[in-house]
Amino acid sequence: MTWLWEKVRKSFLNRTLTFAVVPCVSRSPIRDHLHSKNIESCEETEDHWGDRLSPCPFCGHEDSPILARSQRSCSDPTVSGYSRLPPISNSNQFLTYRTTIPPINNQNPTDQNCRKIQKNLQIEYKPQYPTRHETREEFLQEIRKAHKNENFMTVQRFYMRLFDSFSEICALFKINPNQSGAKLDDPDIHLEFVYAINDALKDLSSGIHKTVLKSIINALLENNKNLYEKDEVRALFVLLQCPVFGTQSSAPIFAHLLNYIAQLNKDDHQLLVHWFRILELDKLRSLIRYIMQFITLRQFSPNDKSLPPLGKTLWWIPSATKILALINAANKLGTELLHFTELYNSALDHIDLMRDYYNWQSFRPYECFSYCQYPFILSIVAKRIILTKDSEQQMILNARKSLVSKVARRQTPNIDIFFLNINIRRSHLVQDSLNEIAFKQKDLKKKLKVTFAGEPGLDMGGLTKEWFLLLIREIFHADYGMFVYYSHSRCYWFCTGQTDHTNLREYNLIGVLMGLAVYNSIILDLSFPGICYRKLLSPPVVPTVNDDSVGVVENPTLDDLNEIMPDVASGLRHLLEYEGNVQEDMGLTFQVSLEEHKTPKTHKLKPNGENIPVTNESREEYVNLYLNWILNLSIYEQFRAFYFGFHSVCASNALIMLRPEEVELLVCGTDALDLNELRKATEYDGYKPDDSIICGFWNVIESLSNDQKRKFLLFVTGSDRVPVGGMGDMNFKITRGPNRSDYLPEAHTCFNQLVLPQYSDHNRLKEKLVTAILNAEGFGME
Repeated sequence: MTWLWEKVRKSFLNRTLTFAVVPCVSRSPIRDHLHSKNIESCEETEDHWGDRLSPCPFCGHEDSPILARSQRSCSDPTVSGYSRLPPISNSNQFLTYRTTIPPINNQNPTDQNCRKIQKNLQIEYKPQYPTRHETREEFLQEIRKAHKNENFMTVQRFYMRLFDSFSEICALFKINPNQSGAKLDDPDIHLEFVYAINDALKDLSSGIHKTVLKSIINALLENNKNLYEKDEVRALFVLLQCPVFGTQSSAPIFAHLLNYIAQLNKDDHQLLVHWFRILELDKLRSLIRYIMQFITLRQFSPNDKSLPPLGKTLWWIPSATKILALINAANKLGTELLHFTELYNSALDHIDLMRDYYNWQSFRPYECFSYCQYPFILSIVAKRIILTKDSEQQMILNARKSLVSKVARRQTPNIDIFFLNINIRRSHLVQDSLNEIAFKQKDLKKKLKVTFAGEPGLDMGGLTKEWFLLLIREIFHADYGMFVYYSHSRCYWFCTGQTDHTNLREYNLIGVLMGLAVYNSIILDLSFPGICYRKLLSPPVVPTVNDDSVGVVENPTLDDLNEIMPDVASGLRHLLEYEGNVQEDMGLTFQVSLEEHKTPKTHKLKPNGENIPVTNESREEYVNLYLNWILNLSIYEQFRAFYFGFHSVCASNALIMLRPEEVELLVCGTDALDLNELRKATEYDGYKPDDSIICGFWNVIESLSNDQKRKFLLFVTGSDRVPVGGMGDMNFKITRGPNRSDYLPEAHTCFNQLVLPQYSDHNRLKEKLVTAILNAEGFGME
């Protein structure tokens, strides 16, 4: 053996190789991958193998240079810290070592021999999958037999073999095992067979589950996977659906699987995005549930030390969130398969959301993980908390600036400098509001406080709510002419042609009102279609230069128009589907006729449009021009003023996290009235929940019509809308009033408080309560 060792030693001495332990940046942490490079000398000389973008000399990975310690980001596994996932590369992370080979000369006999050898090697290393002839029917028959005989040894061996390697998975499930490559629209696997195997596994014992987990470990740790192109992605797609990952004990293995998938290249991620859309909805929901449970489990670790220490598993949550991002991308790829709320993780409502938000704001990409970078996972409640806290911080900063400015000018500070003070007369509501907002533009981001002239009310929130309510009611009145109400859809839309300076100021006021409502957590009774909020987020951040695309929705659809004018949208659909001669039978030209406030208006969709007939060939162009005119061009100036009014108050990076539907919820709340939830959340002062008058009170409320219930909500809170989170999140309090049967109930809308006198009988209680509900407006009541 001595001579053999000496021979090996001399052969290595003839080569200039040094060794060090340096994990590859884009490798999976399932096992350690080592490079042949001395890291200390590398850092001292700053020698990154000549060129920073040169391939790693061990794995050939072009995107994995080993940087000096001072140059490595937090995404580098060689640097400790709470890091994000490394960037996704386009190269295959499991490439074998690639030596530097000079170009082959076709005229050189030696090079020709090399080509022959290379061709033979390719034939030699062609993937060889095991032969699998099992079918879904045979498997189900074996499962039934095992349950009948209570002998699961054959089934256990089947599962152990199936999940033991990627080649076994592909051999069983691929439609054509020898096929190379993959298609976006079809994974080319027997999905029904996959579903049957997973469904059967759910009902099997924990012993078989452990066998499956051990086999999955072997598959993930397998060396030198000799697979056809894209079969690795197919195998991972199958493994993700395995139901054993629904338990806490499988979390470490599930973490490695998720990280393995997260580090695939972009092309492989694109395949998964399209394949997720092919899954049955209940299977997709199960996958989302497994990942959500995994994130919650790691975020709120149990005290039994059943999981590895948090410091060693900081990559768990980023990996899982990355896979959820792929599922979210799949959901948004076409018509949404799932409602966006199904991707909410409500458990995250209880983390330190502002710390997460500030991490997102403070660090560059890949420096620190933040849920805010993946806003689809945060519920509307969490986003409301972030937006509210961010608004409060801005209010404090603006108040502090005003105070410093006063002190710098040696002026005596007044308490009013901390607020946006709106002083108005009820008889001149709109004009006074316009003047106050125009005069106090610099104070818009302060806490709002409203005072009605001649009234003794001190605004603790109630007067602000009433101001919003009255102002919205007046501006949206048909006589005002700013908005058109469409009875078929029960919503308002902007009136065309209102482009003079005064009208644009009023549209800007409406935008400011919406912004102030969101900024001050006030719910408004607005009935705008969904496309209005899409336009409001187009773009979500106000551009620094004058941009003509502000408030413009690209490629509006008939579904968008259907939210406003369902009858017109139906007519345009009929036009597109008409099988006869459009020009002869319909006689349309390229112009639009629209009636607003009983006044018809006509507009040409293109130059000389009144003389251009709509034909079968041009009807699609006609519909597109029609939609663009109705939803964009005809109201461009009005909506532009509205857009800038809203963003003058609500300009915040938190707005980037919101979907249009979520902005609508923050502005308008919800319609769902659940008085049982309100009753559970109610506090009592002087009464008890089981007192006869309290039971009678709730019986009266339950007996009211829906319209009267909304008026009751308006009476006690100042708004007839339910805030985000539902009525269970409302702070409602019933206080014991005087023992006077002739007194009416009183409401303190600032605090959502009802003062209920001690009525002697049920009829008296109902009479006084209904009277108060139907006659409540203004501060005090004569």
